[in-house]
Amino acid sequence: MIYLDTTSASSWRHPSGLARVSRRLAAELGTAALAAVWPAVGLGLRPEDWVLTPELFSEPERPGLTAFLARRPCRVAAIYHDAIPLKHPDITWPKSVERHPAYMKLLAQFDRVWAVSEASRQELLNFWRWQGVTSPPTVEVLTLGADGAGVPRAGGAPGIPATPARIVSVGILEPRKNQAVLMDAYEVLRREGLVFELHLVGRVNPHFGSPLAARAARIAADLPGLHHHRALTDGEVAGLIATARATAFPSIAEGCGLPVLESLWQGVPCLCSDIAPVLENARGGGCVAVEGNRRESWIRALRRVITDDEHRRALAATAAARPLPTWLDAATVLRRALA
Repeated sequence: MIYLDTTSASSWRHPSGLARVSRRLAAELGTAALAAVWPAVGLGLRPEDWVLTPELFSEPERPGLTAFLARRPCRVAAIYHDAIPLKHPDITWPKSVERHPAYMKLLAQFDRVWAVSEASRQELLNFWRWQGVTSPPTVEVLTLGADGAGVPRAGGAPGIPATPARIVSVGILEPRKNQAVLMDAYEVLRREGLVFELHLVGRVNPHFGSPLAARAARIAADLPGLHHHRALTDGEVAGLIATARATAFPSIAEGCGLPVLESLWQGVPCLCSDIAPVLENARGGGCVAVEGNRRESWIRALRRVITDDEHRRALAATAAARPLPTWLDAATVLRRALA
């Protein structure tokens, strides 16, 4: 039996990437896995069982976890996301920064680990080498699903976007997601006379997001057309994306970048940063990797996708036609490996 660790996800109300991974895997694993929370997950386990965790954890948060891993009453597997708290501690939640080194070191005690991208896989292996881990577990890449919102795959002719042109950016409002560069570009292009909407979708990071939210409100008052949606349902987000000229994902650090895949699933082109994890999904087509993730590059990329109909149509057609992974695919990989 597979016991899926949902200790944190069971209480989350926000649609973060971590929450999406937990919920979609739980749905697609179905009866092949039982949801479990710490410390109950450690009770009654047999040697042939697996505990699979897609969550972040530490000994202070889960007392007894270190001892549990040392005695190993069953087999244990994990899904690893990224090392962002180590690489960007100045703009990451303090709790995450405090937890992350011990979390990454504990992962070396697991039997199997899946990383959400090849870039994440390499950074975890490099961390273990730096820590002197001599016998690390196997680390493979688990390709995450594009069908995050449960909407049907877009197919056939590209949809007709809203008028005026609508750019949608999904992600918590914080420096890492880099919505500031979109607001810069919005101001420049609107003052040039280009009429379009910019929709920022995501809650506000309580540690770092308030200045960005305040700036969005100021711009919206001066140049109507910028909208910040703090709490939309999955269905509402999918509906907004379906009417978009393109989505925008300028993040400076990711493990995977699910909003890119979810945009492509709906046949909507995505303008994205050119960081390694995002490029793994962008290179298949339907995307524009914005060179250097700089202000001037974003201004050019947005201007073109808004004004050049043929360019936008070609991107949308590729997005609708390219093969994309599903959460059922991911769950099938895990079921077979943990049989």
